[in-house]
Amino acid sequence: MWKARKFIDLARKTPIRRYGTSKDKIIAIRREDQSIWERRAPFAPSHVRKLVKKGVKVIVQPSNRRAYPMPAYINAGATVQEDISEASVIFGVKQVPVNQLIPEKTYCMFSHTIKAQESNLPLLDAILEKRIRLIDYEKLMDEKGNRVVAFGKMAGIAGSVNILHGLGLRLLALGHHTPFMHIGPAHNYRNSSMARQAVRDAGYEIALGLMPKSIGPLTFVFTGSGNVSQGSQEVFQELPHEYVTPEFLKKAAEHGSLNKVYGCEVRRKHYLERKEGGGFDAAEYEEHPERYVSTFSKKIAPYASVIVNGIYWAVNSPKLLTIPDAKHLLKPAHAPWLPTSYGAPSLPHRMLGICDISADPGGSIEFMNECTTIDTPFCLYDADRNKDTNSFNGPGVLVCSIDNMPTQIPRESTDFFGDLLYPFAFDILQSNAKDPLEKHQFSPVVHGAIIASNGSLTPNYEYIQELRKTAGKSRVNKEEMEKNVLILGAGRVASPLVEYLYRDKSIGLRIACEQRELGDAISNQYPGVDSVYLNAAENPAALQELVKKSDVVVSILPASLHPRVARTCVEEGVHMVTASYMSDEIRDLHEAARSAGVTIMNEVGLDPGIDHLLALECLEEVKSSGGRIRSFESFCGGLPAPEHSDNPLRYKFSWSPRGALLNTVGSARYLRKGQIVEICKGGELMRAARPLNFLPGFNLEGFPNRDSIKYAKMYGIEEEATTVLRGTLRYSGFAEAARQLQFLGLLDTENHPTLHQQGPEVTWRKLICDLLGLDDHNMFYDNLRNKISERTGSETAVDILEELGLLDEAKIVKCGTPLDTLTHHLSAKLALEKNERDLVILRHDIGIVWPDNKMENRGINLVVYGDSDGHSAMAKTVGYPTAIAVKMILDGEIQERGCLLPFAQEIYRPMLQRLRAEGLTSTETSKFS
Repeated sequence: MWKARKFIDLARKTPIRRYGTSKDKIIAIRREDQSIWERRAPFAPSHVRKLVKKGVKVIVQPSNRRAYPMPAYINAGATVQEDISEASVIFGVKQVPVNQLIPEKTYCMFSHTIKAQESNLPLLDAILEKRIRLIDYEKLMDEKGNRVVAFGKMAGIAGSVNILHGLGLRLLALGHHTPFMHIGPAHNYRNSSMARQAVRDAGYEIALGLMPKSIGPLTFVFTGSGNVSQGSQEVFQELPHEYVTPEFLKKAAEHGSLNKVYGCEVRRKHYLERKEGGGFDAAEYEEHPERYVSTFSKKIAPYASVIVNGIYWAVNSPKLLTIPDAKHLLKPAHAPWLPTSYGAPSLPHRMLGICDISADPGGSIEFMNECTTIDTPFCLYDADRNKDTNSFNGPGVLVCSIDNMPTQIPRESTDFFGDLLYPFAFDILQSNAKDPLEKHQFSPVVHGAIIASNGSLTPNYEYIQELRKTAGKSRVNKEEMEKNVLILGAGRVASPLVEYLYRDKSIGLRIACEQRELGDAISNQYPGVDSVYLNAAENPAALQELVKKSDVVVSILPASLHPRVARTCVEEGVHMVTASYMSDEIRDLHEAARSAGVTIMNEVGLDPGIDHLLALECLEEVKSSGGRIRSFESFCGGLPAPEHSDNPLRYKFSWSPRGALLNTVGSARYLRKGQIVEICKGGELMRAARPLNFLPGFNLEGFPNRDSIKYAKMYGIEEEATTVLRGTLRYSGFAEAARQLQFLGLLDTENHPTLHQQGPEVTWRKLICDLLGLDDHNMFYDNLRNKISERTGSETAVDILEELGLLDEAKIVKCGTPLDTLTHHLSAKLALEKNERDLVILRHDIGIVWPDNKMENRGINLVVYGDSDGHSAMAKTVGYPTAIAVKMILDGEIQERGCLLPFAQEIYRPMLQRLRAEGLTSTETSKFS
């Protein structure tokens, strides 16, 4: 089944509210005139037939270029005529010439206007002027943000046919006749079935042993596993083939058979690894791709004859192949095992071809900085960065990177596209562009794709007008702006941070990060915000240049980079704000910062941050009234909303769980009734967890976190408080589950021989047996359950392992240590999904002794939920206080210099007031005894 099926099912399940009846609906299918190669249509005759049977009149504009001939549409019941003005909804594939737009109609197309593309701005202007309702296929998305109408699989099929055709020509130019010579370019075939038959014919000759021995075994590497890769592999599988894992690719290249070809599907985990410590964590990579490097050029590319690339590449992520990689791989005689025979020439290097279906210039294939075309589909790229589009003979690798592959198989692309689009057709058909948008009841999928209506951009796309105003100009200019803020990093916290500061039009905002696409996303959402690339760790000169143009720098980079940023700010006389703990390295800059007239404000997030503000507000009020603090206990935690906590840990991760898991075996130090309590690393921390009933409906527990005693002095209560504890909040059951994982050795941070990357494959069941010292991992399952229960002394241990998938026979991704291996597993299994809410809970329990010796137990609660369609709770509770601190520095409310914490009344009081204005409000309880 094609993956298209899931989108069709989605559409079928989407409730559609009719606007009128289908019998009074008229639609048109316009001719395509964007390119001479564009032979696709949005609907095939089969779709037209179904529409007509439903009472829809379908007008088809004549076109002799369209892949489906006009008689096919006539036979399906369509009306063929030039004039399509009768239709209320007009469907096309590509952009419409401005002079052919009909006013007050609904147009469906790929408009290429959502990024304010300069070449299409006249089209957008005309759409607005003519009060056209524009529905862009590119923005038809499900609730998870996945496109529901796309051509990926068709691109994969056409791409594979093309590269096999090119491979035959390239090998012939190198002196080798092969069966691939009889495969033509994709557009030469009536349909993909005929192309596949040509591939099968070539495969038959390969199976007969007609491949020249001089070229050796051929290996095809497919990157990714999505629609593009699936389409590519469907064509490849018409050849006699054998799949090998990336680990066995070298063996296939050196010793494989000439009677078949070898395929290898490569995913991120196979070629991306941490710069430090190795291993791959998918969730961590999404958040911090800068921590990873690509080993593709070393582990996989040297053994690939053809690379079919269909991966999505994000800016600043490790590239699949860099320019230096190409220089190395394309050196002559790079693969010395390639044989020669019968006087035939050996190949200059193993890599023969690259089919870059992603067609992303300068993207994952760095040296491909421009696409090829259907007219000129191939170029030779050599180690000296020369490109030759005129010959198949010469040095280099053959590259095919056509950006409109699906147009080469237009009928099937039309069928495929129409199958995806048809389920949404009747929802779209209700559109009457003359009526206000509010009068319609489109499904969320369609409504979210409406770019313009009634002469205006819809609210979600108003940013386009702002984008075009700033097109071609630097969006941040220190001379033009009164104040300038540089934000380093563009993670989840950045969006509410930018949103708050963006309200002040006198502030110029610039986001600089290594993940450029994240910064660009925010820049698109908030027109006027500048987004630039910066690797702060590796390019201090670029960092310094950006800092000197700013008034305040906000660092939401990894904490390890804060000292570097702080030193640069001190050197340039620029203020700095960070939500992180004040480290010793930053504390040591205090005098230098004061001398330079620089404020470096730390710990203005949630924890640390809002916890300080609420505590200090209460402590100050108590002391001013003559009270004394007897005890101070504080717990804070970021959690999934209760409805999303249905797993043994009662916890979910929106990023790598390593820190959360590592924290369970950490150390703690706190004061309890005048006695210092210390819990050493790796041992008893989870035993210290206790129920917390301040919000009974949440069923919470808490355990100590790090060194709490130092806060007694920081809060000014060291002389009076006999209990001082800061801890972590979790749902009840977390600690017990963590204890069982710890007891079984799954939280061990030391390398384990079973998890060595070069060792044999391991299942979770085998790992558990090894950790328990059981020699026989093939024992009856019931016996294994009993062994686990005996060792742990707990009946729940087995349930925990089973529910987390840790007793399955599934192969694991080995990450060296049990903790990292478990982290990798849980980062996917317990990830917080896009449609799930998170929750932040902060609790202070403060024991107070009043002058009349009355005892008060005061509770302060802060409970914040994330928005399902907006900022997460964690992002709000970190981003807003950080932004408020920045604004206070810009406005001169904070004039103290040096390395500061938000402990002064003139800081924490206004911060709390403004947080409450943003809806981040706390509640209090009080009980006297």
